[in-house]
Amino acid sequence: MRGLFIMMVAVAATWICGAMAAAELTFNPDNGSKESLTMSTGQVVEYTAYRNIYYVANVEDSAYQYLNIFVPQGADDSTPIFMRNYVGGYMAAKAWDINPGDASGRALAEGYVVVIPGVRGRNSTVTKEGKTVYTGRAPKGLLDLKAAVRFLRHFDKVMAGNAERIISDGTSAGGAMSSLLGVSGNNPAYEGYLRAMGAADERDDIFAAVCFCPIIDLDHADMAYEWLYECTNNVSRPLTDRQVAVSEELAAQFADYQNGLALTKPDGTLLTADNYLDYIKKFLIESAQEAGKNITDLDMEEYLNYVVSTIMLKSPPAFDSQGVEGARPSGENEEFGDEWGSSVNFTEYSLRKAMGDEEATLDETTAEMVRMMNPMRMMADEGSTVANHWYIRHGARDRDTAFPIPINLATKLENMGKEVDFKLAWDRPHTGDYSLDELFEWIKDAE
Repeated sequence: MRGLFIMMVAVAATWICGAMAAAELTFNPDNGSKESLTMSTGQVVEYTAYRNIYYVANVEDSAYQYLNIFVPQGADDSTPIFMRNYVGGYMAAKAWDINPGDASGRALAEGYVVVIPGVRGRNSTVTKEGKTVYTGRAPKGLLDLKAAVRFLRHFDKVMAGNAERIISDGTSAGGAMSSLLGVSGNNPAYEGYLRAMGAADERDDIFAAVCFCPIIDLDHADMAYEWLYECTNNVSRPLTDRQVAVSEELAAQFADYQNGLALTKPDGTLLTADNYLDYIKKFLIESAQEAGKNITDLDMEEYLNYVVSTIMLKSPPAFDSQGVEGARPSGENEEFGDEWGSSVNFTEYSLRKAMGDEEATLDETTAEMVRMMNPMRMMADEGSTVANHWYIRHGARDRDTAFPIPINLATKLENMGKEVDFKLAWDRPHTGDYSLDELFEWIKDAE
């Protein structure tokens, strides 16, 4: 159904409420506008801006499927490209202008070519034949970013910036998208979709991925969340008896999942559910000490209840909530829905709870979408080209996903031999684009 819908859009010959006619991909280096940006330091950055450039030939949603390019004075064909997405909550994101207060402005000031793509999301719609059609359900947001990468490669010879040095940056669901770009380069699972969109026939692997608090591994995120925060139930997190039962059931599933990953710590020992809290504690203590705190040990149960005291936890299940004990759909339930606006369960645990059927299984389409949107799965796929350089940050009091989720991502990449800089940033909530001095020093080292 998803593929058929994309093909229907691809052959559209006229503008239809957001969809537009198929056209050739174009980029004219003479069509930019000369502009300047004043940073908070007073530094003035001169640059050329190229805006509203469609990165696919068959545009389904003209509100989002374009990018903006900003070329600082002095950039040439060897300059790395910093690609910042503004996805949040798996929702649509516009192709914004440069922001002097975040990584896009800093990247421009550092001399990088900055690309900001628009991205469809779970809330983006067009009207077709009088019906509302959702244009950005999984995996379309990721497809848009892949198409943007292909566009940059397609015009690499006529555009300033080196498409072999693309650095992706995103926060939260945008961090998830950045991680997915980094792990799924050139994977054939996406090829049919990209071809139907009219994406350039180019590679879509990237050089480096910057991922702030990535909301990933959604098919296992509920069990990790409850395993970590079960100690706060009816201490700092008030739950009903039924919610406690759900929390305990999900927490019990985590050990099998974690142990099955067969991840190893830097000393070569297996990272298991039994030693995981101590591993998290190590990251927290290192982060605290780096921040100047005289900490040599932590009571993890006390610390986790402190985290809960700073911001309310999600109720179980944290992500695949639809229909479980009467809960409403989450944004992630919407993300895996279809173009007609449905929301669906994406784990068999929640599906069975919602349906009251212990034999229920995910349909093949949903199961494949879940796989394609999970970097833990895609980096293990033989068809994927995985980026060599990774900068991953998760706040030490970020409760939007459990600490094991980004730690597993970093650890699996390290086990694959990738260069990974990971921290649980001390006293940080669910935020991104902080410690920019540190980030851009890392980028320079990665070059």
